[in-house]
Amino acid sequence: MSTPETNPAPSPSNTDHVRDIAEVAAVEIITTAAVHLMSAAAVKCGLAEGSDAEELKDLDEARKLITALAGLITAAAPEVGSQHAAPLRDGLRTLQLAFREASTIQDAPGKGPGEKLTGPVN
Repeated sequence: MSTPETNPAPSPSNTDHVRDIAEVAAVEIITTAAVHLMSAAAVKCGLAEGSDAEELKDLDEARKLITALAGLITAAAPEVGSQHAAPLRDGLRTLQLAFREASTIQDAPGKGPGEKLTGPVN
């Protein structure tokens, strides 16, 4: 006889969550992940609203988020189609430019966050 500790039965909430995620199209999941990365990168670039925007700025963290976003968009673009990829690319470019503007030490062309995946951003 199994006990709950050795063979836990899925709770209704876990089962519902898995069923819900299975019903979501891949393009929606990819887009949602990209939007989360964009939002976090914007905050880390100092673009948050409010008086504490400068306190929240962390360009090292922004670089990581923008590079991850560039990787996601570059890999997913052929799969999601241009109607979904184009706005994501625009948002990425905007973040790359915001990062460049916020940096006191400029990266060489092609060396900014995500630029090895997207090419230089001017």
